[in-house]
Amino acid sequence: MEKVTIQGIKANDHRILSRVITRIENDDHVQDQGFIELYDQAQAAIRLGVTGPPGAGKSTITNEFIKRFLNKKQTIGVIAIDPTSPFSGGALLGDRVRMNHYNNDKSVFIRSMGTHGELGGLARKAQEAGDILAASGKDVIIFETVGVGQGEYDVAKAADLTILVLVPESGDEVQLMKAGLIEIADLFVINKSDREGADRLADTLSSMINAMGNDSKPDAPVFTTVASDGRGMDKLFDGVFDQLGKLDRCGLLEQKKKERYRNRVKKLVKEQLLSEFWTEDRIRKLEDATISLDTITESPYSIANDILKSFKS
Repeated sequence: MEKVTIQGIKANDHRILSRVITRIENDDHVQDQGFIELYDQAQAAIRLGVTGPPGAGKSTITNEFIKRFLNKKQTIGVIAIDPTSPFSGGALLGDRVRMNHYNNDKSVFIRSMGTHGELGGLARKAQEAGDILAASGKDVIIFETVGVGQGEYDVAKAADLTILVLVPESGDEVQLMKAGLIEIADLFVINKSDREGADRLADTLSSMINAMGNDSKPDAPVFTTVASDGRGMDKLFDGVFDQLGKLDRCGLLEQKKKERYRNRVKKLVKEQLLSEFWTEDRIRKLEDATISLDTITESPYSIANDILKSFKS
Protein backbone atom coordinates (compact mmCIF):
# COMPACT_ATOMS: atom_id res chain seq x y z
CA MET A 1 0.00 0.00 0.00
CA GLU A 2 1.59 3.23 -1.21
CA LYS A 3 2.31 6.09 1.20
CA VAL A 4 -0.12 8.39 -0.63
CA THR A 5 -2.82 5.72 -0.28
CA ILE A 6 -2.24 5.42 3.47
CA GLN A 7 -2.39 9.19 3.79
CA GLY A 8 -5.61 9.25 1.78
CA ILE A 9 -7.20 6.62 4.04
CA LYS A 10 -6.28 8.58 7.15
CA ALA A 11 -7.66 11.74 5.51
CA ASN A 12 -11.02 10.01 4.87
CA ASP A 13 -10.74 10.32 1.09
CA HIS A 14 -13.73 8.23 -0.04
CA ARG A 15 -12.37 7.69 -3.54
CA ILE A 16 -9.22 6.14 -2.12
CA LEU A 17 -11.29 4.10 0.35
CA SER A 18 -13.32 2.73 -2.56
CA ARG A 19 -10.24 1.83 -4.57
CA VAL A 20 -8.51 0.07 -1.68
CA ILE A 21 -11.62 -1.92 -0.74
CA THR A 22 -12.03 -2.95 -4.38
CA ARG A 23 -8.46 -4.25 -4.35
CA ILE A 24 -9.15 -6.15 -1.13
CA GLU A 25 -12.37 -7.64 -2.49
CA ASN A 26 -10.73 -8.69 -5.77
CA ASP A 27 -7.76 -10.27 -3.99
CA ASP A 28 -5.48 -7.77 -5.69
CA HIS A 29 -2.34 -7.85 -3.56
CA VAL A 30 -2.47 -5.28 -0.77
CA GLN A 31 0.82 -5.23 1.11
CA ASP A 32 0.70 -6.22 4.76
CA GLN A 33 2.79 -3.19 5.68
CA GLY A 34 -0.15 -0.92 4.87
CA PHE A 35 -2.39 -2.70 7.36
CA ILE A 36 0.42 -2.65 9.91
CA GLU A 37 0.78 1.13 9.57
CA LEU A 38 -2.97 1.63 9.87
CA TYR A 39 -3.47 -0.75 12.78
CA ASP A 40 -3.45 1.79 15.61
CA GLN A 41 -6.00 4.03 13.86
CA ALA A 42 -8.28 1.05 13.18
CA GLN A 43 -8.87 0.01 16.78
CA ALA A 44 -11.14 2.69 18.19
CA ALA A 45 -14.28 2.03 16.13
CA ILE A 46 -17.28 0.21 17.56
CA ARG A 47 -18.11 -2.81 15.40
CA LEU A 48 -21.75 -3.87 15.19
CA GLY A 49 -23.09 -6.93 13.39
CA VAL A 50 -26.63 -6.91 12.02
CA THR A 51 -27.79 -10.32 10.82
CA GLY A 52 -30.94 -12.31 10.29
CA PRO A 53 -32.99 -14.03 7.59
CA PRO A 54 -33.62 -12.39 4.20
CA GLY A 55 -36.52 -9.94 4.28
CA ALA A 56 -36.29 -9.21 7.99
CA GLY A 57 -35.52 -5.53 7.36
CA LYS A 58 -31.83 -5.49 8.26
CA SER A 59 -30.95 -2.74 5.80
CA THR A 60 -33.86 -0.61 6.99
CA ILE A 61 -32.67 -0.94 10.57
CA THR A 62 -29.10 -0.16 9.48
CA ASN A 63 -30.37 2.96 7.71
CA GLU A 64 -32.17 4.06 10.90
CA PHE A 65 -28.98 3.49 12.88
CA ILE A 66 -27.08 5.72 10.46
CA LYS A 67 -29.55 8.57 11.03
CA ARG A 68 -29.16 8.32 14.79
CA PHE A 69 -25.36 8.13 14.72
CA LEU A 70 -25.28 11.21 12.50
CA ASN A 71 -27.52 13.02 14.97
CA LYS A 72 -24.86 12.29 17.59
CA LYS A 73 -22.16 13.70 15.30
CA GLN A 74 -20.61 10.27 14.79
CA THR A 75 -19.26 8.89 11.52
CA ILE A 76 -20.28 5.51 10.12
CA GLY A 77 -18.91 2.86 7.80
CA VAL A 78 -21.22 0.11 6.53
CA ILE A 79 -20.11 -3.16 4.97
CA ALA A 80 -23.28 -4.67 3.51
CA ILE A 81 -22.73 -8.31 2.59
CA ASP A 82 -24.96 -9.45 -0.25
CA PRO A 83 -25.46 -12.99 -1.58
CA THR A 84 -23.41 -13.73 -4.66
CA SER A 85 -25.23 -15.34 -7.56
CA PRO A 86 -24.03 -18.95 -8.01
CA PHE A 87 -24.55 -18.54 -11.77
CA SER A 88 -23.10 -15.15 -12.70
CA GLY A 89 -20.94 -14.52 -9.66
CA GLY A 90 -22.56 -11.11 -9.33
CA ALA A 91 -23.91 -9.81 -6.03
CA LEU A 92 -27.37 -8.45 -5.37
CA LEU A 93 -26.22 -5.04 -4.18
CA GLY A 94 -29.58 -3.75 -3.01
CA ASP A 95 -28.33 -2.13 0.19
CA ARG A 96 -26.25 0.46 -1.64
CA VAL A 97 -29.28 1.35 -3.80
CA ARG A 98 -31.48 1.81 -0.76
CA MET A 99 -28.95 4.03 1.01
CA ASN A 100 -27.57 5.98 -1.94
CA HIS A 101 -28.76 9.32 -0.53
CA TYR A 102 -25.60 9.28 1.64
CA ASN A 103 -23.30 9.27 -1.41
CA ASN A 104 -22.13 12.85 -0.89
CA ASP A 105 -21.89 12.67 2.90
CA LYS A 106 -18.28 12.34 4.07
CA SER A 107 -19.53 11.11 7.44
CA VAL A 108 -21.00 7.95 5.90
CA PHE A 109 -19.33 5.33 3.72
CA ILE A 110 -21.42 2.40 2.50
CA ARG A 111 -19.97 -0.51 0.59
CA SER A 112 -21.77 -3.60 -0.68
CA MET A 113 -19.68 -6.72 -1.04
CA GLY A 114 -20.57 -10.13 -2.43
CA THR A 115 -20.14 -13.31 -0.40
CA HIS A 116 -18.17 -14.92 -3.27
CA GLY A 117 -19.24 -18.37 -2.10
CA GLU A 118 -18.31 -17.89 1.55
CA LEU A 119 -20.48 -20.40 3.42
CA GLY A 120 -21.31 -18.08 6.26
CA GLY A 121 -22.32 -15.11 4.16
CA LEU A 122 -19.69 -12.80 5.65
CA ALA A 123 -17.36 -11.86 2.78
CA ARG A 124 -13.84 -13.14 3.33
CA LYS A 125 -12.36 -9.66 3.16
CA ALA A 126 -15.07 -7.83 5.12
CA GLN A 127 -12.97 -7.43 8.25
CA GLU A 128 -10.07 -5.98 6.26
CA ALA A 129 -12.49 -3.53 4.65
CA GLY A 130 -13.76 -2.69 8.14
CA ASP A 131 -10.20 -1.93 9.21
CA ILE A 132 -9.77 0.48 6.30
CA LEU A 133 -12.97 2.33 7.23
CA ALA A 134 -12.02 2.43 10.90
CA ALA A 135 -8.58 3.81 10.00
CA SER A 136 -10.31 6.57 8.01
CA GLY A 137 -11.78 7.85 11.26
CA LYS A 138 -15.19 6.19 11.22
CA ASP A 139 -16.56 5.91 14.76
CA VAL A 140 -18.83 2.96 14.03
CA ILE A 141 -18.51 0.04 11.60
CA ILE A 142 -21.68 -1.92 10.82
CA PHE A 143 -21.45 -5.36 9.21
CA GLU A 144 -24.83 -6.22 7.71
CA THR A 145 -24.91 -9.83 6.59
CA VAL A 146 -27.08 -12.26 4.71
CA GLY A 147 -27.62 -14.20 7.93
CA VAL A 148 -28.34 -17.65 6.58
CA GLY A 149 -26.88 -20.88 7.93
CA GLN A 150 -23.43 -20.14 9.30
CA GLY A 151 -23.75 -16.40 8.71
CA GLU A 152 -24.77 -15.46 12.23
CA TYR A 153 -21.72 -17.20 13.67
CA ASP A 154 -19.40 -15.46 11.22
CA VAL A 155 -20.67 -11.96 11.99
CA ALA A 156 -20.43 -12.67 15.71
CA LYS A 157 -16.69 -13.24 15.25
CA ALA A 158 -16.31 -9.89 13.48
CA ALA A 159 -18.42 -7.69 15.76
CA ASP A 160 -18.30 -6.31 19.28
CA LEU A 161 -22.06 -6.73 19.50
CA THR A 162 -24.26 -8.97 17.34
CA ILE A 163 -27.87 -7.97 16.61
CA LEU A 164 -30.14 -10.74 15.32
CA VAL A 165 -33.15 -9.38 13.42
CA LEU A 166 -36.26 -11.53 13.14
CA VAL A 167 -39.85 -11.03 11.98
CA PRO A 168 -43.06 -12.42 13.55
CA GLU A 169 -43.14 -15.18 10.95
CA SER A 170 -39.81 -16.44 12.35
CA GLY A 171 -41.58 -18.08 15.29
CA ASP A 172 -41.24 -21.63 14.01
CA GLU A 173 -37.60 -21.02 13.12
CA VAL A 174 -36.83 -19.83 16.64
CA GLN A 175 -38.29 -23.03 18.06
CA LEU A 176 -35.80 -24.97 15.94
CA MET A 177 -32.80 -22.78 16.71
CA LYS A 178 -29.76 -24.47 18.16
CA ALA A 179 -28.63 -23.26 21.56
CA GLY A 180 -25.48 -21.84 20.00
CA LEU A 181 -27.46 -19.53 17.74
CA ILE A 182 -29.31 -18.06 20.70
CA GLU A 183 -26.03 -17.63 22.54
CA ILE A 184 -24.18 -15.71 19.82
CA ALA A 185 -26.80 -12.94 19.67
CA ASP A 186 -26.16 -10.11 22.11
CA LEU A 187 -29.45 -8.44 21.26
CA PHE A 188 -32.64 -9.51 19.46
CA VAL A 189 -34.93 -7.36 17.31
CA ILE A 190 -38.39 -8.40 16.20
CA ASN A 191 -38.92 -6.11 13.24
CA LYS A 192 -42.23 -5.57 11.43
CA SER A 193 -43.77 -6.05 14.86
CA ASP A 194 -47.10 -4.62 13.70
CA ARG A 195 -47.72 -8.04 12.17
CA GLU A 196 -49.58 -10.81 13.94
CA GLY A 197 -47.40 -13.05 16.12
CA ALA A 198 -44.89 -10.42 17.24
CA ASP A 199 -45.83 -10.59 20.92
CA ARG A 200 -45.83 -14.38 20.84
CA LEU A 201 -42.36 -14.45 19.31
CA ALA A 202 -41.09 -11.94 21.89
CA ASP A 203 -42.42 -14.12 24.71
CA THR A 204 -40.89 -17.26 23.17
CA LEU A 205 -37.48 -15.61 22.79
CA SER A 206 -37.52 -14.19 26.31
CA SER A 207 -38.40 -17.59 27.76
CA MET A 208 -35.59 -19.31 25.83
CA ILE A 209 -33.08 -16.63 26.84
CA ASN A 210 -34.06 -16.88 30.50
CA ALA A 211 -33.87 -20.68 30.43
CA MET A 212 -30.39 -20.60 28.93
CA GLY A 213 -29.06 -17.67 30.94
CA ASN A 214 -25.78 -17.86 32.82
CA ASP A 215 -24.11 -15.57 35.32
CA SER A 216 -21.09 -14.91 33.10
CA LYS A 217 -23.04 -13.18 30.33
CA PRO A 218 -25.81 -10.57 30.49
CA ASP A 219 -29.09 -11.77 29.01
CA ALA A 220 -29.76 -10.58 25.47
CA PRO A 221 -32.64 -8.06 25.50
CA VAL A 222 -35.51 -8.36 23.02
CA PHE A 223 -36.74 -5.25 21.19
CA THR A 224 -39.70 -4.77 18.88
CA THR A 225 -39.55 -2.32 15.98
CA VAL A 226 -41.29 -1.23 12.84
CA ALA A 227 -38.15 0.16 11.25
CA SER A 228 -39.91 1.31 8.07
CA ASP A 229 -41.52 4.15 10.02
CA GLY A 230 -38.99 4.40 12.86
CA ARG A 231 -41.17 2.90 15.58
CA GLY A 232 -39.10 1.45 18.40
CA MET A 233 -35.81 2.54 16.85
CA ASP A 234 -34.88 5.10 19.52
CA LYS A 235 -35.34 2.49 22.22
CA LEU A 236 -33.32 -0.05 20.21
CA PHE A 237 -30.54 2.47 19.57
CA ASP A 238 -30.22 3.23 23.28
CA GLY A 239 -30.41 -0.49 24.02
CA VAL A 240 -27.39 -1.19 21.83
CA PHE A 241 -25.19 1.08 23.95
CA ASP A 242 -26.70 -0.20 27.18
CA GLN A 243 -25.84 -3.77 26.16
CA LEU A 244 -22.34 -2.76 25.04
CA GLY A 245 -21.81 -1.26 28.49
CA LYS A 246 -22.93 -4.48 30.17
CA LEU A 247 -20.62 -6.56 27.98
CA ASP A 248 -17.75 -4.22 28.79
CA ARG A 249 -18.33 -4.30 32.55
CA CYS A 250 -18.41 -8.09 32.73
CA GLY A 251 -15.26 -8.45 30.61
CA LEU A 252 -16.93 -10.08 27.60
CA LEU A 253 -16.18 -7.20 25.25
CA GLU A 254 -12.45 -7.55 25.89
CA GLN A 255 -12.77 -11.32 25.53
CA LYS A 256 -14.50 -10.92 22.15
CA LYS A 257 -11.79 -8.59 20.87
CA LYS A 258 -9.01 -10.95 21.93
CA GLU A 259 -10.76 -13.90 20.28
CA ARG A 260 -11.26 -11.87 17.10
CA TYR A 261 -7.56 -11.02 17.12
CA ARG A 262 -6.55 -14.68 17.51
CA ASN A 263 -8.91 -15.80 14.75
CA ARG A 264 -7.55 -13.21 12.36
CA VAL A 265 -3.95 -14.23 13.03
CA LYS A 266 -4.88 -17.87 12.36
CA LYS A 267 -6.66 -16.86 9.14
CA LEU A 268 -3.69 -14.82 7.89
CA VAL A 269 -1.25 -17.64 8.64
CA LYS A 270 -3.53 -20.13 6.86
CA GLU A 271 -3.83 -17.92 3.77
CA GLN A 272 -0.08 -17.32 3.64
CA LEU A 273 0.71 -21.03 3.95
CA LEU A 274 -1.82 -21.93 1.25
CA SER A 275 -0.38 -19.30 -1.05
CA GLU A 276 3.14 -20.62 -0.53
CA PHE A 277 2.09 -24.26 -0.80
CA TRP A 278 0.31 -24.25 -4.16
CA THR A 279 3.29 -23.78 -6.42
CA GLU A 280 3.02 -24.40 -10.17
CA ASP A 281 4.65 -27.80 -9.67
CA ARG A 282 2.13 -28.94 -7.06
CA ILE A 283 -0.81 -27.66 -9.10
CA ARG A 284 0.57 -29.59 -12.09
CA LYS A 285 0.80 -32.78 -10.00
CA LEU A 286 -2.85 -32.40 -9.00
CA GLU A 287 -3.92 -31.75 -12.60
CA ASP A 288 -1.92 -34.72 -13.88
CA ALA A 289 -3.65 -36.96 -11.35
CA THR A 290 -7.09 -35.80 -12.44
CA ILE A 291 -6.84 -35.49 -16.24
CA SER A 292 -9.87 -37.75 -16.68
CA LEU A 293 -12.06 -40.08 -14.68
CA ASP A 294 -9.94 -42.99 -15.93
CA THR A 295 -6.88 -41.51 -14.20
CA ILE A 296 -8.62 -41.17 -10.84
CA THR A 297 -7.62 -44.60 -9.62
CA GLU A 298 -5.92 -43.69 -6.36
CA SER A 299 -7.51 -42.49 -3.15
CA PRO A 300 -7.45 -38.68 -2.79
CA TYR A 301 -5.57 -39.28 0.45
CA SER A 302 -2.73 -40.92 -1.50
CA ILE A 303 -2.50 -37.99 -3.92
CA ALA A 304 -2.64 -35.47 -1.08
CA ASN A 305 0.10 -37.28 0.83
CA ASP A 306 2.25 -37.43 -2.31
CA ILE A 307 1.87 -33.68 -2.91
CA LEU A 308 2.57 -32.94 0.76
CA LYS A 309 5.85 -34.88 0.76
CA SER A 310 7.72 -32.12 -1.04
CA PHE A 311 6.34 -29.55 1.42
CA LYS A 312 7.33 -31.54 4.50
CA SER A 313 10.83 -32.38 3.28
